[in-house]
Amino acid sequence: MRGVEVSVVEGLDQEIVAALGRGLTDHALPVTGVPGFNPVAVVARDGGGGLIGAVSGTINWNWLHVALFWIAADARRGGLGSTLLRRLEEVAVQRGCTNAHLDTFSYQARPFYEGHGYTLFATLEDYPTGHQRFFLRKKL
Repeated sequence: MRGVEVSVVEGLDQEIVAALGRGLTDHALPVTGVPGFNPVAVVARDGGGGLIGAVSGTINWNWLHVALFWIAADARRGGLGSTLLRRLEEVAVQRGCTNAHLDTFSYQARPFYEGHGYTLFATLEDYPTGHQRFFLRKKL
């Protein structure tokens, strides 16, 4: 392909992410009839406005993909994670989702997600080496 430059980009900027979403939606829309790749997030801030937790995901048709989830170490084990996850799921249901899926690692929060109704459907071994990557789903 003449005149095309291919490059590696470290750290996607929002313009590229938005273009990917638009392109995938345009491609899928004739088949699905409904746009997908709609980002959503729920955030928690302390009294001074500092970010202490957030969960983000993507709504693809009738599925919520929980992508990134973080709670500051000193804000854990007090129910904030449960609150954020429930709120994200509520928003997804309001937007037509009937299912959710996510992945986590053996050194992370699998029991947390299972406690919220997620069930394991796949495991990748040695991801990273010596650990597993778990894929879970839930009916909303």
